[in-house]
Amino acid sequence: MPRMLERGLTGLFRSRWGVALVIAVLVLAIVGIGRIFSDGTAAAPITDRVSPGPTASIDPSHDDDGVIVDDEPPPSPTTSPGSAEPEAVAYAFAAAWVDHKNVSAKAWHNGLVPNATKDLADELNGVDPADVPADKIAGRPTLVPIGDGLVNAVVTVNSGKLTLQLVAPDGRWLVDDVDWESS
Repeated sequence: MPRMLERGLTGLFRSRWGVALVIAVLVLAIVGIGRIFSDGTAAAPITDRVSPGPTASIDPSHDDDGVIVDDEPPPSPTTSPGSAEPEAVAYAFAAAWVDHKNVSAKAWHNGLVPNATKDLADELNGVDPADVPADKIAGRPTLVPIGDGLVNAVVTVNSGKLTLQLVAPDGRWLVDDVDWESS
């Protein structure tokens, strides 16, 4: 290997950005390989999908009680080409959420922003990461479709369940609301 190239690669692996780049490439390669079976068909998503129950709405002019039950399931979530699937966004957000030890509030917040709506990012700005009640993810996201462009993702963490509401008004999934329930 030419000496300049060798010095350039050595410098790359010593910098934080270089290490981050190498890790990102490895993760993408592993995920890409893991999603393809040997016969070339796409693998099933890494999450469990939960079938939603019937939806109910209230219309005071309907019957005596005003409750309308729709037995049709809500549409499955759709994603724009090139955008991350909702389970991947939920996992990435949850991983950043539980990564709160030995980081500043700004660094913790910056980890959440790429997978959050502007409203949620603004709401979480200034939150003390020491208040996060979980330290690690203990399970894969479980998706509960609510409607077209709206899905809940439930992520089991070491101290309970993290429920993330994801929206995709333009086909790009982002976390719009966070709820945590202790176990």
